[in-house]
Amino acid sequence: MQESVQAEVMMSFLVSEELSFRIPVELRYETCDPYAVRLTFHLPGDAPVTWAFGRELLIDGVGRPCGDGDVRISPVEPEPLSEVLIRLQVGSDQALFRSSAAPLVAFLDRTDKLVPLGQEGSLADFDAHLDEALDRILAEEQSAG
Repeated sequence: MQESVQAEVMMSFLVSEELSFRIPVELRYETCDPYAVRLTFHLPGDAPVTWAFGRELLIDGVGRPCGDGDVRISPVEPEPLSEVLIRLQVGSDQALFRSSAAPLVAFLDRTDKLVPLGQEGSLADFDAHLDEALDRILAEEQSAG
């Protein structure tokens, strides 16, 4: 049975040092993909944009700088649990968001109650979905190549 945890958080979209504005961001965690969280950014005038990345990355990023790819998360202040920066990058384009840590921690606590960290692999449905996804990816690569 698929279960999920959702929350809406207001974040600051930092356009430049002088310009930022608040936007709603939907946080979502689903047992069908227990290693990932999804953040859907509702930017004014644009279609919503969803990013999926590791739940553990968000957990770690609240307390210390982490991430070395397209997603980097770090606390704003040396003392954790005040505010968090989330940097998303595609090629040379990047977006920077600032959020209070408290609603992120509350969301992550709810995900941990649903699926404790380290227990993601115990979900039988996840293994079936992973096998299906891998088969689909391999089939697409074979037909394209």
